[in-house]
Amino acid sequence: MVNDRQSLDLTTFAGPIGGPLVEWRISDLAVPYPEAVAGMETRAADIAAGRACELVWLLEHPSLYTSGTSGKNDDLLNPDFPLFTSGRGGQVTYHGPGQRVAYVMLDLKRRRPDVRAYVAGLEEWIIRTLSAFNVRGERREDRVGVWVKRPDKGPDHEDKIAAIGVRLRRWISFHGIAINVEPDLSHFAAIVPCGVADPRYGVTSLVDLGHPVAMADVDVALRQAFAEVFGPVTTPARSDDALIA
Repeated sequence: MVNDRQSLDLTTFAGPIGGPLVEWRISDLAVPYPEAVAGMETRAADIAAGRACELVWLLEHPSLYTSGTSGKNDDLLNPDFPLFTSGRGGQVTYHGPGQRVAYVMLDLKRRRPDVRAYVAGLEEWIIRTLSAFNVRGERREDRVGVWVKRPDKGPDHEDKIAAIGVRLRRWISFHGIAINVEPDLSHFAAIVPCGVADPRYGVTSLVDLGHPVAMADVDVALRQAFAEVFGPVTTPARSDDALIA
C-alpha cells in the first residue's frame, strides 16, 4: 500500500528566500561512527544557537551496525562488526563502504516544524535521486524508507534501497538517510534490517539492480534533488574529512 505521506505538501520545506544557503560537505575518507555523532551533536547545537548554518554531510562509514531507539536484541542475529547504540529513530541497520550516508542538519522550526512531513521530504529527496538512474523508489504505509518492487523475486516482493533515521533537538534535525549504492549486501544477513522480518522484503542496491554508478554520480544527483525539495546549497571553500562546525 502506498504511504499517505505521498499526499503531503513538501513545498514549504525550502528555506526562506534570501536566507543562508545550506552547506554541502563530502568526506572522502570513511568516518568512524562516534566521530560522526559527535560532529552532528556539535553542529546541531551551533545551528540552534545561531553560530552555524545548516548542513548536509555526505560520507561513508567503516562496516558497523547501529541500533536506533526502537532497536531490539532479537534483531541481532550474528553481527560481524561493532554495534553502536544510536539516538536516531528506527531499529537495527548496517552501514559500510559502498553506502552513501547523508546526515542532514536543518532548522525545522524555521522551515516547518512537522516531523512527519520532514520524513516525507527525506523520502522525496531519495526518490528523486533514484529517478536520475531510472530506478523507481516508492513509499510504503507500514515501512519507513524507500522501496523498489522486485517481481523477479516473486509476487509482492520488494527490497529496501534506502533507510531513514532521524532525531530532533530544539527542532534541529540530525542523522538522516542511507542509500545503498554498492555495499556488500551479505552484511545485512547478520541482522533483521530495520526490524522487517517478512521474507518478501529484502535489501538491494543500485548495483544489485543493474545500475553500476559511481558514488560521485550519486552525490551529484543527491545535490540536485536536495535543492528541489529543501532549497539551494553551497560548498565550503575548504574541504576536510572531519566535520567543521
